[in-house]
Amino acid sequence: MKKLLVLLCMSVSVMGFSQEWGGVDKNTVTMKEVAPTWPGCESKSGAGTDACFKQKLAQHIGKNFKYPAEAWKNNEQGKVIVEFMITENGTVDIKNISGGTASLQEEAKRNIMLIPKMKKPGMLAGKPKAIKYTVPFDFKTGK
Repeated sequence: MKKLLVLLCMSVSVMGFSQEWGGVDKNTVTMKEVAPTWPGCESKSGAGTDACFKQKLAQHIGKNFKYPAEAWKNNEQGKVIVEFMITENGTVDIKNISGGTASLQEEAKRNIMLIPKMKKPGMLAGKPKAIKYTVPFDFKTGK
């Protein structure tokens, strides 16, 4: 019984050491993108910049959202997905718009194009980088 217990203790300690062994994963350097700096978020840094960007984007979309009158009248509904980049110079570049009707897509595009120029572009490894965003717009009349 003692031999079994000693053998068990030794195997547990060997397993413990084997988990400490370094591999390629321990030598991998990962770089995190830093979000663009929305006007008014200049005092933030790191994760605060990203959180501020997301908050300002949500506020912007809510403040500027207008259901197209004709689409409302015709009970047009749907989800429009807008994929866009904040470029290296801090401006918006729409890459793709899908879903919904043409008038709903036009409203989503108008809203995104009203995003102000960023104070600083997104960054990766200390260099300006275009950052991709995807925003869904849910158009529902409730009728």
